[in-house]
Amino acid sequence: MKSSLLSFVVLLTACVGQENPAAAPAYVDEAPLPAGWPQPGPYNQVAEKSYPKYRAAFTDNRGESVAFWTLFLHIQRKEIPMTAPVQMPMTDADGKLSQAGMAFLYQNDDVGEKGADGGKVVVKDVPAETVLSYTWQGPDSQANIATARARLDAKLTETKQAAKSFRLLGYNGPGTPREKRTWELQAILR
Repeated sequence: MKSSLLSFVVLLTACVGQENPAAAPAYVDEAPLPAGWPQPGPYNQVAEKSYPKYRAAFTDNRGESVAFWTLFLHIQRKEIPMTAPVQMPMTDADGKLSQAGMAFLYQNDDVGEKGADGGKVVVKDVPAETVLSYTWQGPDSQANIATARARLDAKLTETKQAAKSFRLLGYNGPGTPREKRTWELQAILR
């Protein structure tokens, strides 16, 4: 008993003062990225990234649920495989960003056809872009978006660059816990 107690005290002493650091963010890969797209990240910092041209189905339906189902029915009907991320163009009103629609990205620009699909979906090719990107793991809350925006704005000022628009990329669906979901807020450079 004495040696068991001594072992417990030694183990307890070794553990005291040690912090249990939160696990480093890691991308939960649920669907393939479009051809040539970089992986999300690095987490919790601003990075400049280049994206190739790509094809996507866009809807200007407001509200994530309505927009998502509009696009999901489109790709299902057209037999277009799902990719990640889902793209949400953002409007900027007085420094506050809000969602202005949604887009599902195609694997490459040989998939599907450009043009309107009914009155709510338009498939178009997007030219290659350079962006400043801030990636985080967790919810897409207004607080997290505001933090990402502040970091992007600071980098834009520091590098004397300007954003022509913003977009939010969501890499995970409802099957991934909110605290494990990956998001990127991006300033598309002029």
